[in-house]
Parts: sequence; C-alpha cells; structure tokens
Amino acid sequence: MNLQETLFNQVKQAVLASYNVEIETVEFQATRKEFAGDITVVVFPMLKFVKGNPVQIGETIGAYLVDNVEDVKAFNVVKGFLNIEISDSFYLNFFNDIKNNTTYGFVQSKANNKAVMVEYSSPNTNKPLHLGHIRNNLLGYSVAEILKASGQKVYKTQIINDRGIHICKSMLAWKRFGNGETPKTTGLKGDKLVGNYYVKFDQEYKKEIEALIANGKSEEDAKKNAPILLEAQEMLRKWEAGDAEVVALWETMNGWVYNGFNQTYKNLGVDFDTLYYESNTYLLGKEFVAEGLKTSVFYKKEDGSVWCDLTEDGLDEKIVQRADGTAVYMTQDIGTAIQRVKDFPDVTGMVYTVGNEQDYHFQVLFLILKKLGFDWAENLYHLSYGMVDLPSGKMKSREGTVVDADDLIVEMASTAEEISKELGKLEGYSEEEKQALYKTIGLGALKYYILKVDPKKRILFDPKESIDFQGNTGPFIQYTYARIQSILRKANVNDSDVLNTSEEFSLHAKEKELLKQIQQFPEVIQNAAEQHSPAIIANYTYDLVKEFNSFYQNVSILGADNEVEKTFRVQLSKTVANTIKNAFSVLGINVPERM
Repeated sequence: MNLQETLFNQVKQAVLASYNVEIETVEFQATRKEFAGDITVVVFPMLKFVKGNPVQIGETIGAYLVDNVEDVKAFNVVKGFLNIEISDSFYLNFFNDIKNNTTYGFVQSKANNKAVMVEYSSPNTNKPLHLGHIRNNLLGYSVAEILKASGQKVYKTQIINDRGIHICKSMLAWKRFGNGETPKTTGLKGDKLVGNYYVKFDQEYKKEIEALIANGKSEEDAKKNAPILLEAQEMLRKWEAGDAEVVALWETMNGWVYNGFNQTYKNLGVDFDTLYYESNTYLLGKEFVAEGLKTSVFYKKEDGSVWCDLTEDGLDEKIVQRADGTAVYMTQDIGTAIQRVKDFPDVTGMVYTVGNEQDYHFQVLFLILKKLGFDWAENLYHLSYGMVDLPSGKMKSREGTVVDADDLIVEMASTAEEISKELGKLEGYSEEEKQALYKTIGLGALKYYILKVDPKKRILFDPKESIDFQGNTGPFIQYTYARIQSILRKANVNDSDVLNTSEEFSLHAKEKELLKQIQQFPEVIQNAAEQHSPAIIANYTYDLVKEFNSFYQNVSILGADNEVEKTFRVQLSKTVANTIKNAFSVLGINVPERM
C-alpha cells in the first residue's frame, strides 16, 4: 500500500472518529512550494458531509494523523488545505526497496490471457514514409510499449494498403516511363523509386487535363477522362480479375517498397509482431453484412445497397455495401477487426493510430461493431492525432513536397553533429563512436519533440529547435543521463549498501523532492497507459531531470560530508538515471553513456 492509499484510509477514519461521518473520497494534491509539507488534503469537498470551519476540521484530521500514522511527523493548515509532513524514514525505506530494481515503474504482464492489439504505420505502397508517418509510427510504437510497461500483453500490427488505384498509378507510370529501372540499377531505396513514379503519374495526368481543356473539354470532364487515369483504372480492374502480367508487376514493385519500408522502420527503431495486407482483407466483412441484415443492424435500400442507420446515436446513415454488392472501406474495417480477434483469440481490445481526419470513421466503426454484438468492441480506441506542419507549410505527396522520413533521420543526425562540434565535448571519441552518438542524439531529439506534445494537438516541427541542448528537449534529458553516468564512473560506492533508516540521517530538501518525483513514476506509467499519451511520460521525465539538476547544483554528491551521505547521493543519482532510461525506453529513445 502506498502513502496516498494509507492516508486515504486514515483520513476517512479520522473523519469517522471525530465527526461520526463516513466520506467516500479524499482529494489530495502536491503541497505548494511556499508551505511546509509533502502532500496536501483538500478539506473543502468534505464540507458537504462535515459541518464546521474548514481550518478546524483540518486541524482535527491533522492531529489524528500525527497520533495514528507512523510516517506523519507534522502538519499545518492553510485555509482549507491540510499540509502533511512525511518522515524521512518513509522516503528512505521506499528508496531502499526500489534502488536496485532496474525495471522500477514497470508491471509484469498480467497472467489473465487478455491482450490489446495496437495498429500503427499502415502506409500505402506507392510512396516512401514521410514526416506524417513518423508521428504515426512514434505514437503507435510508444503507446504499445507504455501499455506493456503498465502490465498488459500487446501485439503490434499494421495493415499495409497495397492495393487500389493509387498503387496502379505508380505501376502504370513505371511501365510507361521507367525503362526497366530497379532499385538495384538506380541505387535508390525501393519505396523512393516507386514514389518517384507516383509523382510522375500526377505530372503527366495534369498535362493531359490541360490538353483536354485546351481542346474544349470542361475541367470536370477532363479530370475524369484523362487517358492515363482511364488506363490506371483499367489496370486496377485487371488486378482484381487476377491478370497474370499486372499481378506480377504489382508483386515486384510492392516487394521493392517493403524492402524500403523495413529499412526505414529499422532506422526509426520501430517494429511489428504481425502484418495485415489490404489485398488479403479488402473482401472481408461481407459475411457480416448478411448477419447484420438478419438482426436488423443493417437495412437494404430499394437500389440494393446496404446501410446502417446511426441517427438515433447522433451520427448519420452509413453505407456498408454498394448496390452492386461490392464492399466499402467500412465493410473491410469491420471484417479486419473481426479477423484479428479470430487470429489472436486473447485480444480483447484494439488501438488504432490514425490521423484525426478519420475521427468520424472510427466513431462509426466502433458503434457498428458494438451493434453487431462483439463484446471486445467496448475496448476499441482511436489514437487520434493532429497533423505535422513544417515552417515551409503543408506537405503534398502527389506533388513530391513531402519531407521524406529517411532524409529527415539523416538531417537530424547531421544537425546533432553540427551542434555537438560547436559545443566541443567529444574529445577522445573515435569517428565511429561520434557517428553513433550523433544518430542517438538526432533520433532522440526527433522522437522527444513529437512525443512530448499531446497527440491530439497539431505540431509545427522545427528540426533545429528540437536539438537544443537546453530546455524541454530530448538532448537535454540525454545529457543529464550522461552526466549521471560520469558521476557513477568517478564514484567508488557499493551499490548494495542499504541505508539504516534508524540512524541519524536527515534528508536534504532537494533529496526529498527528488525521491517524491521518483515515487510518482509507476503512477505516471499507468496514467499514460489509460490516456494513451506518451506526452505524459515525456513531460514527467523533463520534470524529473529539472529536479535532478536542481539537486546537482545545490548538493555536493562526491564531496559529501561523510561516507553515508555520499553513498546515498550516488545511489540516488543512479536511480534517477535508471528512471530516465526506463521512461525513455517506452518512448523508443536511447540514452548515451557519454556525451
């Protein structure tokens, strides 16, 4: 039982003993810096149950706690706030319990055979991954790792959008203009090569539209009847009919893209447990349309199309099958969700990492799955996120104005190199060590800058700003970790020494604040898991680092007055470093031993 749970029970007991009233909840908050105390009980909400002056009520509860709770050593009341001071021995006992626990804050996976599936990335195979995909991948991967750290079993997955008209556009452009070139003959990553032909298609398409308009066609008619578009549509029909030549080209070009994607994922440091392909899932769901018609979840219109009426739920009517019997995206998503539970029977919930332009789609999907009677549909979550903008403006794939993910990763490492050289702190490093460090700093800067922002908010990404070695940035936190490693290398301290809390040992105020911050970490992990928000972890880590740097500046570690103090401060520093490392690990960020 932690301190807050103990105090919760004792405050309830104090009110019962003093006023013969049972209260259900107790509101706690951190004690404000200007007052003595470690944790504050807010008295005002109790006035609904206990009649009297809030200051007097606070005094009564405080006196009860001092008499009945060993770890409460003093209290003071300011207006309706009861500030409680906790004994040093409580914090030292806590520290002795966790200081050698390298996985402190993490919960072992619960043996309840329940799992959650987290979907992220899910790219189209007609272009390389870009900055928008980076935010998607970092969010999805981090949320999966946070859920694991909170004690849940997790499967990471993606559905690769490997079919459709957009794929055929790249295929047709390569067929027309590619002259047989391949990733091997050009030296280009496969996804970049294919993406170039997606841009090429758009360029040729626009030329044909202009020519048709010049010959008297309306703009709308020209867009629909441009020969290159009609040919791409015919290619899609052939693919769906299983045309051997088209399917072979599709397999070849998708193979190039997959190799490129895998390289980017490796560089970015994300992975997957299982993959789904739209070419295998686009026909799923139709059987459940028939089931839904039987149970009146769906209804058929006069033209034969099938719909779900969600107006009573505050949404619109939604088509789930066209009049010609073909599926729509919603049908496919219904079928894919059901298929995943068939493939992984322990899955009882899913997280979909998809941009906020799809908010309505997922509201509808989740509601339809509930209406179809799937109990796991109660545990579906759309990890909705805002777009990423650059100082230069919005990105457009068709026009080739996106920020390529691979290029950005290289640019981040180059920027880290430039700034590191300016700081001049890498004497004695080999060139190989320097390059590895630049990548660690650059990637850490990129990931932290994106993950520290609430997922729902739009981001203006500035690479230079993200690699600042001061402020709320990844490199600032990495530098603090490296500084602690330097302290540990210089210290000659036995990690296994246990502090005897019965001895005269008085905590410095900065030590106590640091211990309080460390104590919050398990709860921070759980909160981040519940809210699907890596930002909670990122900003907690920044607060921890600020607290450590304040401790470092105000308290001598290696020059402590005696060996007991030195041992404690070195061990405390090591525990801070371990907490930083654990926190950054669920964000997918590495920490360097030296900087």
